[in-house]
Amino acid sequence: MFLTISTTGSAEHPATDLGFLLHKHPGKVQAFSTSHGVAHVFYPEAADLRCTAALLLEVDPVALVRRGQGKGRGGAPDAALAQYVNDRPYAASSLLAVALSSVFRSALKGQCTARPELPEQARPLRIEIPALPARGGAELVHRLFDPLGWDLVRAEPVPLDERFPEWGDSRYVRLVLEGELRLADALRQLYVLLPVLDDAKHYWVAPDEVDKLLRAGDGWLAAHPENGLISARYLARHKRLTRDALERLELVRLAEADGSEVEELDNAVDENRDTEERPVPLAVQRREAVLAALRTAGAARVLDLGCGQGQLVQALLKDAAFTEIVGVDVSMRALGTAAKRLRLERMGERQSSRVQLLQGSLAYTDKRLTGYDAAVLSEVIEHLDLPRLPALEYAVFGSARPRTVLVTTPNVEYNVRWETLPAGHVRHGDHRFEWTRAEFRTWAGEVAERYGYAAEFVPVGDDDPEVGPPTQMAVFTQISTETKKEGEVA
Repeated sequence: MFLTISTTGSAEHPATDLGFLLHKHPGKVQAFSTSHGVAHVFYPEAADLRCTAALLLEVDPVALVRRGQGKGRGGAPDAALAQYVNDRPYAASSLLAVALSSVFRSALKGQCTARPELPEQARPLRIEIPALPARGGAELVHRLFDPLGWDLVRAEPVPLDERFPEWGDSRYVRLVLEGELRLADALRQLYVLLPVLDDAKHYWVAPDEVDKLLRAGDGWLAAHPENGLISARYLARHKRLTRDALERLELVRLAEADGSEVEELDNAVDENRDTEERPVPLAVQRREAVLAALRTAGAARVLDLGCGQGQLVQALLKDAAFTEIVGVDVSMRALGTAAKRLRLERMGERQSSRVQLLQGSLAYTDKRLTGYDAAVLSEVIEHLDLPRLPALEYAVFGSARPRTVLVTTPNVEYNVRWETLPAGHVRHGDHRFEWTRAEFRTWAGEVAERYGYAAEFVPVGDDDPEVGPPTQMAVFTQISTETKKEGEVA
């Protein structure tokens, strides 16, 4: 995928100011990792009178296939024709829009720390995209861009095959935009309208996409005659999200017409109460799932193995049903942070008698950890090298042998839903591995059989019908009181 941004200037106001606006030096070639490949930024020309910045998105076909298995997730309907022949690596789409927002983040926000006066200045711009899918043809391109202040909007249809003109035109156009605009406005328009023209998105459309649309559409979308079509296509035709976007855009339009602020018009809500449903962070959902499973198991004495900074220990302390809580971590620094979080030094005697923080490695047996009702390993196992995992298994299931063991770990299949996570990357730099649902179930089943437990599986977070939940949890319940020796196979 390819896009160029050109501007002209003079000796007093050189065109190379474009480099300040984009935060990319004209004398360098830079590369940036994106969720589906590598974005390259370079300058084919950089002089006082004319400067051109180019963005080349080199899509990784393998990542495209792995991360885009469903409709609208890279992933457009016609990509289902085959994994080997489709337009996604070449035609500008939401892939390029995400690359724009990632590589030119400051420029989209209208920020320039080195030259803060530049973003507010309109400048002559020429933007060219050689291959742009347009579901609706050149006529729709004009309907979308003509109201936005461009002096020239040219959408030249690309023939299916120049050797066979009788076949007609494809649904692709070569787009050229010329006009005097602020660079931030031009980039925000492209960020919204590229996926709108393609009428598909390569990632899952969640409620926060409405906020993204309104941020990028600030100053132009509310008054746009096609804002209904733009909202519907940008939000992948989700009716509820589209209705929400249009209602909020209408408030913006009315406020602009009235010369007032949106908050003044939208006064039906008590400002002292937050009635908006906010998405619950995954970490919170994970803790709630663990607490629910512990209560179901009737656990009172609980080990938090790999307790980190003590968030789960803190949540356990709030419930009097948990009479003894032990947090274990190999890092003294993490335990120090946990102690500060829990305010152990100021804690009353009755409360402090319920909690204990211990330094210890889960790769070794520890007699201090035996005899507890339950143990929790929340987002722990993926931080171990795979060859060290059997040692942890024996230390927990073979030596400590709590009645219940809870293990949560990322579901790698869900990673395709994280828009900003580069292809092939794990969620955290310290993760040694991340398992699919099948891999996790296989591991849990083998551990359960080896050490006399039964394993059940609980999804944590939104259970996506295609790729499952973001976090997977196994609940191990002891069914045999026999303790196997280290290395013994059932």
